[in-house]
Amino acid sequence: MPIAAMTIELRIENAASLKDRRQVVRSLKEKLGHGFNISIAEMDEAVTWQSATLGVVAISRSRDYLSGLMKQVEDATNRITNGLGAQVTELWWEFIEADGENE
Repeated sequence: MPIAAMTIELRIENAASLKDRRQVVRSLKEKLGHGFNISIAEMDEAVTWQSATLGVVAISRSRDYLSGLMKQVEDATNRITNGLGAQVTELWWEFIEADGENE
């Protein structure tokens, strides 16, 4: 069964504190989580106030569905981050095949 895994790297230029950074990350996670059937989590510790890395995963029986979903998530991420005063510096995703067998 295919799993789509996406990594989103953000630059938050206007973040002057950890609180500013958290506000952007929390807002993006909430908006993506409510808009799509995905799981999303912060992948790094707050090394700097101006950057963040998020991970997104989705599972489906259909690779075509997942491809479309990841494109929608990418478009929404760019739109939402622009509205939050942040920008996507890198975004990529890949399929991870799960064979469904227990080891």
